[in-house]
Amino acid sequence: MSNPTLHVADIPTLSSMAHHKGVKVVVDNTFAPMVLSPARLGADVVVHSVSKFISGGADIIAGAVCGPSSLINSMMDLHQGPLMILGPTMNAKVAFELSERIPHLSLRMKEHCHRAMVFATRMKKLGLKVIYPGLEEHPQHALLKSMANKDYGFGGILCLDMGTEERANRLMHHLQNCTQFGLMAVSLGYYETLMSCSGSSTSSEMNAEERELAGISPGLVRMSIGYSGTLEQRWSQFEKALARMHQTTN
Repeated sequence: MSNPTLHVADIPTLSSMAHHKGVKVVVDNTFAPMVLSPARLGADVVVHSVSKFISGGADIIAGAVCGPSSLINSMMDLHQGPLMILGPTMNAKVAFELSERIPHLSLRMKEHCHRAMVFATRMKKLGLKVIYPGLEEHPQHALLKSMANKDYGFGGILCLDMGTEERANRLMHHLQNCTQFGLMAVSLGYYETLMSCSGSSTSSEMNAEERELAGISPGLVRMSIGYSGTLEQRWSQFEKALARMHQTTN
């Protein structure tokens, strides 16, 4: 899944095309651990920002490269391997802490995805412009459904297009400071909902024309849906923030 527009790549088709030309396929699966298993879909290498969903606590900086033993061994080669020469070796304490969290990753991802689906559906009913692969109108809904692992949903991230950066920031202000629905932050995969206006944060290195070509609206709010509190409690907080925003506008 692309960041932040949530386009879904056709991994089997891309892998088939690449392998026909003798090219290796690398998939960044940071947005969809458990939801997708790219190696089973034809990918040769899968990478993760472990700091996100896999860690789940927003307190660890780590990454993972997953691939065949020949690749991993070559990266660890004493004389030429980038892991040996450049030094990106995981701290032992961090590795241990992650090993304690991975066993409940599946439970966490199911709840992230479940709440994202419920919120996206309800936001759509309120007339908001929602981007979420779990909604049938999403261009790659059927594709993701065909690739996804059963019972894991469609990912824990959704986007709301508020049209303008000013409206996006106002909504996030009310969600964080008035109703405590979530926190404004550029990370994702935390147990609290995290929100950011992508055009002015994670995609700010692109100019306006590049963002437009990529489909990143100035008011696009990326939400990594958390699982703290009850679902209905969080939804009530969202509705209150939206109502307050409309009141201040009027």
